[in-house]
This record gives sequence, C-alpha cells and structure tokens, in this order.
Amino acid sequence: MERGEYFVILGPTGAGKTLLLELIAGFHTPDEGKIFIDGADATEIPPERRNVGFVYQDYALFPHLSVEENVQFGLKLRGMPRDEAEARSEELMELLGISRLAKRNPKTLSGGEQQKVALARALAMRPRILLLDEPLSALDMRTQNTLRTELKRLHRSLGMTTLHVTHNQTEALVLADRIAVLMQGSIVQVGTPHEIFRKPKNEAVAEFVGVENVLSGRVVENVGGVARVAVGGFELLAVTHVKSGNVKILIRPEDIVLSTTPSKSSARNCVAGRITAVTELGAVCRVELDCGLVALVTKQAAEELQLNAAKEVFATFKATAAHVLPSGNFF
Repeated sequence: MERGEYFVILGPTGAGKTLLLELIAGFHTPDEGKIFIDGADATEIPPERRNVGFVYQDYALFPHLSVEENVQFGLKLRGMPRDEAEARSEELMELLGISRLAKRNPKTLSGGEQQKVALARALAMRPRILLLDEPLSALDMRTQNTLRTELKRLHRSLGMTTLHVTHNQTEALVLADRIAVLMQGSIVQVGTPHEIFRKPKNEAVAEFVGVENVLSGRVVENVGGVARVAVGGFELLAVTHVKSGNVKILIRPEDIVLSTTPSKSSARNCVAGRITAVTELGAVCRVELDCGLVALVTKQAAEELQLNAAKEVFATFKATAAHVLPSGNFF
C-alpha cells in the first residue's frame, strides 16, 4: 500500500479478510513472513505500539460510556491531558457530524451513528493506518450509501492511509484507489477498480466480480490487435494480443445493449438470440438469451422493447468490452 491510499481487500466470506487485518493490527503473529508498517518491521511489535486504528463491523463501542467518552477513551488511556482530549474529540465529532450526540449513550444511536462514533474513536488516535473490517455490512442500504459518501469525503479531507476489507463490490468500486482480490487465503489479483472489474485475471475472479458472460472460444485470426473468435454458433471480435488457440471471452452483462433490430452503432459485435428468461432486479432486468449471453437492461428499456420470453432480439457490444483470457489463465 502507498501512503495516503484507500486500499480495498475484496473477497468472499471465509477468504481470510478479517484475519489479514488482525495480523496487521498485531492481534495474531504470522506463521511465516513479516509485516512492515512505514517501511519498518512491525511483526514483533505489540498491538498497542503499532499506532493502527481498527474499526470492526459491529462497532465494539463501550455501552457504559457516552459518545464523547468513547471517542476520548484511547486518548485518556495514553495519558493525554483532559482539555486536549476534549478538543480533539470535539474536532472529530464535528467532522463526522455527530457533535449533537456527544452526551448520548451508544445504545440509543442508530447503526450509522454508532459506526461514525467508532470511526471517530479510531481517528482520535491519529493512526498511521486505519483498518476497516466490513464497516458497512450491518447497515441498511440507505445508510450504506450515506456512509460510503462519508468515508470518501473523510479520506479526501484527512488523507488517511486506509485498508478496508469487504465482500461488497459496490463499496470496492466506489471507494478504492486500488483493490486486491483475496480468495481462499491468497491474493489473486491487484489493480485499479477498472482493471479488477473489466479485466479479471481468471474465471474465478470474473465470476466473483459479476462477469456473468464467460464463453469458450477459439481465436481464428488476429489482425492489428483485433481477434476474430469462434464461439459456439457465432463469431465475435475482441481487442486482445492473443494470436491463436483456445480462449475464454468475458463480457459484463451491463456492456450488452439489446434491440429488436440489428444495431447501427459503432459497436462491432451484434449477435441474434431468443430470450429464454427475464428477471426483474429492482431498477434493472436480467435478460438471458439462447445464444449463451446474459444482459442487464434498465426496467424502462425492458418495457419499451417489450422484452419477454421467446422474443427475438439482437445483443450488441463493443470489441473492447470482450475481455480475452488465454488458456493459461483458465482457473
């Protein structure tokens, strides 16, 4: 991680995300390898001397203390004079918009308010790294959206080096400067949100980040970096360096545009198919075609096109939207 970076560890439940945070915090000692913080070996340094802030998903607030007492707790433990501790806690509560809650008991607060108190308590210690363990997972959707915005604003304001672990792809996409995908205890890919979601390294990563279209094919030719790939009963064009051989084609469902007539757009792929299923998913609809493609379209578009089972449509997508995995990357 770089100083000041917002780095997200993204992975399914049981991948080892929380354990990784607890190793960095010093709650466990690694069986092998070393942990470096600010370039110094911190492997044997006890947790209280690592100056690392930790926010758990269940907040872990002290129920017998008020909000301001929770925020000041670590400062007083370190022996900071009372007036300094109060000034710092007031500054952070103001920054997080919870000053009005200062005298309240944590049990009387909403989940979002409790999470802000937990953040303020961690930030009060001015840690070198802020560790966030699925901080939004226990909150309702509306509160998650609000706190994502809050975390983004807070990071811009403070420039705090932050390591955030989650299984929520939206969190990773919205917040991360870079993402590491953790699966079965191993980091399998590191990159920008664009690289992770648009150019997954293998099928396992592709499946996890929502690339529903994984097609087996064979490169017929490659002219100027644009490959013609035979896929089942049709061919498609994809931008890739792969010259020949068996490949997997990965296409995100939202990159496919459906129409009832062949598209006249600049997209170089137009595949005919018959709808086999239409599933409403709130504001979008998931549309499955008998040619093996799955598309996501807005509910409004689905209604305008009168999409329903058995209807014939055309699936259009750009050559740049088809990500090619050579055979060595099959997983």
